[in-house]
Amino acid sequence: MSTALLAMSRHLEVRDVLKTIVVSARDLLEAEYAALGVPDDHGGFAQFVVDGVSEEEWKAIGPLPRQHGILASMLRDATPQRLGDVRLDPRFEGWPDAHPDMSDFIGMPVADGDEILGALFLANKKCPKPEGGCGFTAEDEELLGMLAQHAAIALTNARLYERSRELTIAGERARIAHELHDAVSQKLFSLRLTAQAATALVDRDPVRAKVELHEVTRLAAEAADELRAAVVELRPAALDEDGLVATLRTQIQVLDRAHSARVTFAAHGIRALPAAQEEALLRVAQEALHNALRHSGADRVEVTLVREGQSAVLRVADDGRGFEPDTVRRAGRHLGLVSMRDRASGVGGSLTVDSAPGKGTAIEMEVPGG
Repeated sequence: MSTALLAMSRHLEVRDVLKTIVVSARDLLEAEYAALGVPDDHGGFAQFVVDGVSEEEWKAIGPLPRQHGILASMLRDATPQRLGDVRLDPRFEGWPDAHPDMSDFIGMPVADGDEILGALFLANKKCPKPEGGCGFTAEDEELLGMLAQHAAIALTNARLYERSRELTIAGERARIAHELHDAVSQKLFSLRLTAQAATALVDRDPVRAKVELHEVTRLAAEAADELRAAVVELRPAALDEDGLVATLRTQIQVLDRAHSARVTFAAHGIRALPAAQEEALLRVAQEALHNALRHSGADRVEVTLVREGQSAVLRVADDGRGFEPDTVRRAGRHLGLVSMRDRASGVGGSLTVDSAPGKGTAIEMEVPGG
């Protein structure tokens, strides 16, 4: 039970939590099959996770089940179900041809107060007796009830985390849209006016028209750089596939090409971190790089990610104009510092800012577990 609870607490994604609950329940009760269904509002299931059924078998079974029979009873009445043979229960309504044959059955609603989050059920208790006849016991029901209580907490936390991520993504999209409007749109407007001026001067003053056309080229390049940088922030590489170090390295290489400032990256001794920490470190790095490249006037920006003791430390340092953190805070111009601090504290880390006018800026984030 302890191992199962620890496994559930490690995950923040809803799908991962559901899978861990199902695998843990099947192992804990020594069942051949286990499943967990999360109901939708239309008589079906928004999510349905199984363990003990192969991918080929699951495809052959067909569409997700509806809320009917014993499953519907568990969801409606929020009561456990323990049956010696599910096929003999009057509520049993059969199953598809490719569905594995099941006999003994135990089901447990997963509830958060009065809200039914899902139905957890298992079938075919593994039996060491050659004659069979083991079935699920009252002790199994008690264990499954305990697991379901903790599963409700883990699932609720995962839902809150995903909702928080959605809100964060929405905020970042709004910020990038603002950047596109303020930077790229203005440059495109200037580009249009300069091109019109060059057109008007072609016949009357070719030399000046040539100067204006060079300005068109410069503005077009700047607009392309601004747009490229915004796209990088909007669609970062998948952390699950590439990992934090590779993702940072790729993005920084793009930023180095897109901006006149020299942008470098170095990493030492970093192990894989929990997904939430890796995402927080990536977002803080992006925000700090955004500030350095757009606002500091820096010639050089250095990003490092290193292991120090039992922690991972991200540092983004530039040689730009710097600022007085207290003055910036009082003036209401946070440069994303509040967001970065929130991200750091949200994963058990800390963030420090070292800056002064004319001395550049260094932003450092530390998280445990590096």
